[in-house]
Amino acid sequence: MIAFRSVEWLGDHLRLLDQRSLPGQVQYVDLTDHRSVAAAISNMTVRGAPVIGVSAAYGLVLAANADTNLDGAALREHLEIAADELLRARPTAVNLRWALRRVMDRVNAIRNDSAAAIREAVVLEANRIYREDIEVNRAIGAHGATLVPDRANIVHHCNTGALGTVDHGTALGVIRSAHAMNRQVHVFVDETRPRLQGARLTVWELTQLGVPNTLIVDGAAAHIMRTIGIDLCLVGCDRVAANGDVANKIGTYQLALAARAHGVPFYVAAPLSTLDRQTASGDMIEIEERAAAEVTTIGDTLITLPGVAVRNPAFDITPAEYVTAFITEKGIVYPPFEEGLAKLFN
Repeated sequence: MIAFRSVEWLGDHLRLLDQRSLPGQVQYVDLTDHRSVAAAISNMTVRGAPVIGVSAAYGLVLAANADTNLDGAALREHLEIAADELLRARPTAVNLRWALRRVMDRVNAIRNDSAAAIREAVVLEANRIYREDIEVNRAIGAHGATLVPDRANIVHHCNTGALGTVDHGTALGVIRSAHAMNRQVHVFVDETRPRLQGARLTVWELTQLGVPNTLIVDGAAAHIMRTIGIDLCLVGCDRVAANGDVANKIGTYQLALAARAHGVPFYVAAPLSTLDRQTASGDMIEIEERAAAEVTTIGDTLITLPGVAVRNPAFDITPAEYVTAFITEKGIVYPPFEEGLAKLFN
């Protein structure tokens, strides 16, 4: 286990590893109200679909404990408002909505208006989501490791490790599990512009784990496939539509296209919490557009002309036809995805 926690509940406040400061500094922020949690999700102090969901659940714990004078009815109303504020922090990752809905469903299942019972239910459900995330990631790692041959060259996009989850990771968790089984793997890490999650975070995690890795620019993946040879691509996801279309960090789609052109399997690590059965296809998923400064600057340095027009979508949609299989905690799902993914919930 890596000696850090991306998220930790300390009884009366939430502690997050500030991922904006990595890899230069390992520092934590302590949050005491749900609005500061929403801000941390929005400004990417915390990032990664699973850990965003966990953080939001604890945001509701903070909201529940904010005013002990509220009666049960007023507390329910306050929690609904807080959940809506947290939901608006980042629109694309479905784990955020999923975790908030789980907590609120538990609140609404309480038959009486006891404020104490509501507060207890909120913290119990948040703790349950926290524990489940660890179990889910380890199961994904175990299933996914069966797809990784010895001496495999792997391309990985963005960051899907213990920084983006409670522990272990999803796609990076597959690599971690394969490494623990003494598979001799080498990871080519996409830098992942514009926020450089691959360069800053994934390289940092893999180095701590002792997994050999090489950093490449996003546009080099196809060249590496053609000249060196890649055995598989591994990515995570922020949302999977019912038909298998994948919303993930911008650059995932072009990686999938390159993989198809070179006959490289393209695997998506997908906890069931990222499967959005109410969304028929990727065309219906809202894509978050972020600030132009993420593209025009690196750190505090302007790298282009002031005032240049910028489009900065944080995610893209990879059509299901480019996905070889989904790696879930319940096993590996192959096409046809609409049928296979639906069966996971039966």
